Amino acid sequence: MKTPDFWFTPPDRPALAARLLSPLGSVYARATARRVARKGWKAPVPVICIGNLNAGGTGKTPTTIALLQMLAARGVAAHVVSRGHGGRLEGPVRVAGQSAALVGDEPLLLAAFAPTWVAKDRAAGVRAAVAAGAPVVLLDDGFQNPSVQKDLAIIVVDAAKGFGNGRCIPAGPLREPVAAGLARADLLLSIGSAPLTPPAGIPHLHGRLQPLPTGMDWSGARVLAFAGIGHPEKFFDTLRGLGADLAATQALEDHQPLTDALLSRLKAEAVRLNAQLVTTEKDAVRVPASFRPDILTLPVRLALDDPAPLVAALDRILS
Repeated sequence: MKTPDFWFTPPDRPALAARLLSPLGSVYARATARRVARKGWKAPVPVICIGNLNAGGTGKTPTTIALLQMLAARGVAAHVVSRGHGGRLEGPVRVAGQSAALVGDEPLLLAAFAPTWVAKDRAAGVRAAVAAGAPVVLLDDGFQNPSVQKDLAIIVVDAAKGFGNGRCIPAGPLREPVAAGLARADLLLSIGSAPLTPPAGIPHLHGRLQPLPTGMDWSGARVLAFAGIGHPEKFFDTLRGLGADLAATQALEDHQPLTDALLSRLKAEAVRLNAQLVTTEKDAVRVPASFRPDILTLPVRLALDDPAPLVAALDRILS
């Protein structure tokens, strides 16, 4: 679902729709507050939550990958537990060879880096990971899910979009008010070059998504780019920044199924434009095998300007 434009109007100049829907947003906020007040199960191993306050994509998956790599450098082989958005399996089940239709695209991508579990019941997923020997569990999303206590909670936000108009769903993009959410968090990570002034009292990390060198020279490459992520335009801007010639772009809905009909249409359009199809790493795991030879992937990785606050937090929970 495309996020409404009025969600990201300035907080001091709210759109009419936001004002009209604010009473419903207040109801949503109160319901979230009641839910998160419940005390969940305390796992016998550290649980790190990579969450957000906004609905939609903010960069949680690249953050999870970066954390897995930081932990691996310390000799810690963490497991991941994900709800599996877009998948049909209830779980808990370990991701191994299933399709995105069953487990979701993000778990498929994360499974290339660490043992990954899909579970609608987060506590059951963490229990399964612990039973399989996980020394640390990363929760991909789930900040507003109270079923498991978090030893470290990281809130990820898109620096350019921030917290939108500051209102809760459906009046704005927030799952809960900013002050309430950050009061339960340990770190705030803003991704992107835009300035973001966070509320006082929470350590603030700055990061950016950098293309992973793959040997492909994108300079002057004529491409048809498509993406079904939270903010497809960020992917298109990354390609432009690498010097690619975007003959056309196709913004899809987040987690949108890549059907044969859709990909056949995109392939035909690429042929007509004499362009190469290219997509994101997350979208690529949803591409049927028969189309994969026709599509290039541009992976990105999170780079932190100063990882010291995160390193200190990891030291605390691993000691």
